[in-house]
Amino acid sequence: MKKRALISVSDKAGVLEFAKGLVAHGYEIVSTGGTYDLLKQAGAINISEVTGFPEIMDGRVKTLHPAIHGGLLAVRENPAHMATLAEHKIAPIDIVAVNLYPFKETIQKPSVTEDEAIENIDIGGPSMIRSAAKNHKSVAIVVDPADYERVLSEIAQGGVSAPTKKELAAKAFRHTAAYDALIAAHFTREPFPEKLTLTYEIKQPMRYGENPHQAAALYSDPVPAQGSIIAAKQLHGKELSYNNIADADMTLSMVKEFSMPAAVAVKHQNPCGVGIGENITEAYTRAYEADPVSIFGGIIALNREVDATCAAKLSEVFLEIIIAPSFSEDALAILTKKKNLRLLQSSMSTDTAATKTSAVNGGLLIQQTDTANFDIAELTFPTNRKPTDAELKTAKFAWTCVKYVKSNGILIARDNMTVGIGPGQTNRVGAAKIAIGDAADRAKGAVLASDAFFPMPDTVELAAAAGIQVIIQPGGSVKDQDSIDACNKHNIAMIFTGIRHFKH
Repeated sequence: MKKRALISVSDKAGVLEFAKGLVAHGYEIVSTGGTYDLLKQAGAINISEVTGFPEIMDGRVKTLHPAIHGGLLAVRENPAHMATLAEHKIAPIDIVAVNLYPFKETIQKPSVTEDEAIENIDIGGPSMIRSAAKNHKSVAIVVDPADYERVLSEIAQGGVSAPTKKELAAKAFRHTAAYDALIAAHFTREPFPEKLTLTYEIKQPMRYGENPHQAAALYSDPVPAQGSIIAAKQLHGKELSYNNIADADMTLSMVKEFSMPAAVAVKHQNPCGVGIGENITEAYTRAYEADPVSIFGGIIALNREVDATCAAKLSEVFLEIIIAPSFSEDALAILTKKKNLRLLQSSMSTDTAATKTSAVNGGLLIQQTDTANFDIAELTFPTNRKPTDAELKTAKFAWTCVKYVKSNGILIARDNMTVGIGPGQTNRVGAAKIAIGDAADRAKGAVLASDAFFPMPDTVELAAAAGIQVIIQPGGSVKDQDSIDACNKHNIAMIFTGIRHFKH
């Protein structure tokens, strides 16, 4: 009896050549629908000839039949199974090449309807894949056209090996699991369902992770959001590293907070300089002047096109990555002279429904992304002195920036730029000392922002000694009055936002 291969694929890349190769090795090809139309020239027979039953319901039912699944699931070493096949005149199926309806491609269409999505949920395909993968000791299951050549090569050498069959089965189960996870995600509306099914596709093996001794890889959401670092297009420069991607993700998220021209510089998951201006060159100049030491080797994101003037300034500094919505031809001519400088083009669109996932041993933490920002209607002004309109504008800028500073975080701003940032300290006084030290004389008349409330007036005393005029913080400590009294003592205006921005 001829060996039999069942082929039914959505992705038809290389499938005709694969079928012809199998025929050359003595296989009979069984196929369905559009795949059969293509493989007729390789001598394929229609699945209806095997099942004795026509495809019905617009092809919804064609492979769900004992003549198919019996041939897939029969254990060859089990005499009773083989006797059953013989009794019912069912031929064993030795190779299955199946990939699934294009559900991902369908839901990516701009105006896809619910009915279109539903019609692209494959039923028979996953069933055949799972049957073949379950019985992988006897059946080789191929879900990826990239494996066709490997399978043909092993057949030419005597047959598909047991280790290869097991590898292909594992890949098949990943294939169906990812497919179901994508469908579940598409139809799930609640943010925290009873079961969280995630799927990601490998995008890039990495040279290493945070450190050279750590292996790493980058995985992508099957349908990455526009405006995400995953969806950014690299125009120039060497391959991104693990740390590059982590920092670039934060830098891009932060620059999208601003509506006017803005530039954000980040090092090691903390902003080191932020500036806004009337144009992108002015914004970048302020971000650079905020901390010209720390920006060295950093990542810059800008929310306007980089023109030649801005590019000339950017080229004066060693930067790892520049992210922008676009680069003019003149800017590219300047920046691409640095062969290792990565240039990323990214949409500035935002996804307010996004969630943030963090791994912990044995599980995941998942939360909504912190999209809360400055809301004048929510502000309260508990001190005797109230901020001026200009100070309130600077406070808004500072509050937007401090959201991205690791807790405990203190940020000082003036003149549309950050002048001091104290990130990630175990106490707020320590963070304030770092920020004030960086700001130096620029702290005089500036605004200080804190990601969380002041449990003690000690930070106010430090701010007053540095010449800070306005403090913006969440409020809500049982000792708020102590901080308010200290501000009144030094004629500092304090603003309560009613919301905190912890960042761990």
